[in-house]
Amino acid sequence: MDKLEEIFKLQEELNKRIGVTTKDMNEEEQAKWLLNYSRAMQQEMAELIDSVPWKWWAKYQEFDKQNAKVEVVDLFHFLVSMAQVLGMEASDIYDAYLKKNQVNHDRQESGYASKDESDSRHI
Repeated sequence: MDKLEEIFKLQEELNKRIGVTTKDMNEEEQAKWLLNYSRAMQQEMAELIDSVPWKWWAKYQEFDKQNAKVEVVDLFHFLVSMAQVLGMEASDIYDAYLKKNQVNHDRQESGYASKDESDSRHI
């Protein structure tokens, strides 16, 4: 088992312990949990932002790198949960990442002068 597969296994166990079983959700449950996890990620993103001195007018702020790392991991917990809600496994994420990474490189090569969502339909 590779590290990403282990993360997916551990997240599934944690979700079950919390009372969320992502396997075999119907579309209504999937939509509900995607929204729940998206909102949780928004909050974690706000906490990440608060770890960085973003108030250019305030002199009291400091960069809390340790907390920023924790918030990134919190985001990853919810992101893995979202993938699981959609029925994705670690290998699905890896395969989709490779394809999307190539699309992003292709966009850079072409100058990405116009938006074309059809270039990602194969992912």
